Amino acid sequence: MPVVLRGEGDHEPDLVDAARGSSARGCHPPARGRRDVTDAALLSLLVPAVGGQGGGVLLDWIVDAALIDGYPVHGTSIPGVAQRTGSTTYYVELSGERNPAADDTPIFSLYPVPGALDVLLAPEFLEVGRSIELGFPSPGRTTIIASTHRLYSIHEKIVTGRGIFPIEKLHAAARAFSKRLIAFDALALAREHGTEANAVLLGALAGSGVLPLRGDAYREAIQAKGVQVEANLRGFEAGLAVAAGSAAGPGEGSRGVGTPLATDPSPGPAADPAAVTRPDVERTAAGFPEGLRAIVREALGRLIDYQDRAYAEKYLGRLRPFVEGGDLELARLVARHLAVWMTYEDAVRVAQLKTRASRFERIRRDKGVGAGAIVVTDYLKPDLDEIYGVLPHRLVAPFARWAERRWPHGRPTLGQHVKTTTVSGFFRVWMLTWLRPLRPVSYRAREEHARMDRWLAAVARCATWDTALACEVARAAQLVKGYGDVRRRMTAHFDRLLEAVLGAAEREAAAGGRFEASRSLASRYRTLVLQGPDSEAAAAALAAETASQP
Repeated sequence: MPVVLRGEGDHEPDLVDAARGSSARGCHPPARGRRDVTDAALLSLLVPAVGGQGGGVLLDWIVDAALIDGYPVHGTSIPGVAQRTGSTTYYVELSGERNPAADDTPIFSLYPVPGALDVLLAPEFLEVGRSIELGFPSPGRTTIIASTHRLYSIHEKIVTGRGIFPIEKLHAAARAFSKRLIAFDALALAREHGTEANAVLLGALAGSGVLPLRGDAYREAIQAKGVQVEANLRGFEAGLAVAAGSAAGPGEGSRGVGTPLATDPSPGPAADPAAVTRPDVERTAAGFPEGLRAIVREALGRLIDYQDRAYAEKYLGRLRPFVEGGDLELARLVARHLAVWMTYEDAVRVAQLKTRASRFERIRRDKGVGAGAIVVTDYLKPDLDEIYGVLPHRLVAPFARWAERRWPHGRPTLGQHVKTTTVSGFFRVWMLTWLRPLRPVSYRAREEHARMDRWLAAVARCATWDTALACEVARAAQLVKGYGDVRRRMTAHFDRLLEAVLGAAEREAAAGGRFEASRSLASRYRTLVLQGPDSEAAAAALAAETASQP
């Protein structure tokens, strides 16, 4: 049986016999009247996408447009694992000759071949990286058309710290492995025009001119599909304009065209804008060094929104000793991490954020609902610590100690689905905000602030020995995060880090050392824990090894 393989010099398939050699000839007589597979040039296009991105519709549009224009075409899809652990690949091969004779109909391949790709059309930027890893695009041949927005993968999400792949590296790889790069935020452009990103990418493909199809053929394909025709045509025209603007063509190694790549900064603290712009906040922030004012301004707005002005003054009282110490970098680290920690998300804060009018306005805006009715269901699963944590410490401390003994490895949880767009569901969540005045005397507040004070004391003590060591201990506050079992596990790591680093620093101070070992321990331990659960055992072993040293 013949097997179709790719040629080395081009991507036209060659016919190769599965059985060759003298022993095979006796059993398999040569075929008669067999011609070459195809003499026509074929163009290949790959669309790597995941569920919900409209890759199947995009494939249909491209195939239909080719048929409308009279080009032989074949499209296929290879399902992948769902939800960002693997993409479904949509592959198209298109003849370069229109309306061939019956005897000249090309034979198409079902699969893309590494290095023999003419177009890579990526609905999300990480898919460009996946395709490069598999070797599909080549700098001498491939035009890469990609949306620069990101949908984070499972591997990026499971990292305890910041596991997002740097978009700058993806962009550099896309430039290096493309003959021409058209990269822009198709999702943002789609939202601007009230459509979907796949329609915008179809327009970019048409505007690139890589395929020999008329623009009207794409438009007719959209109309023939009969799904959201007007919206998809708007998206098509928007993408066409972006790609047509690159007609001069950035060459190999260029930065590409389209809207700039997002820098993907860490999200800032959620605060009421009115609290941030209060005149007293501006006056207070102005009293700090220039390098701290932006952080202090944002922190004060967040703290006032979280609790009240007195709570913000407590923050300032904790921060000032480090500002007066004169080291701006240390003060900046303490200011940032202390503000985040002091606004820990207890049940009261969660209720406050989920019942704000601005939240429902944002959902309406993002979904394009306008004044229409929406249904928002919040999936809540507080555990026992989070439930009694909002109550006064004196009232629940005995119960908390009993619960720690009764469930040392995890507390019972109360799962619930609350429709916060209904009157009963909204009030069920909103009533938790009434406990806000009790927060300063709550069990959770006492536990959190006691740990904050230990951290600040450790930073101040290390600052008397070595400023770089104090900065590393200040960064250790990154470990205090999460909810429920995750937060208990992370605070245990935080406590272990402080104990191990202070012990190592005291030994180095007694020996007149330079604190290199304690700095390294703080940095390595924090890095290991932030890499995810798989590295936490190594972090604990590192701390134990350090503690055993004389």
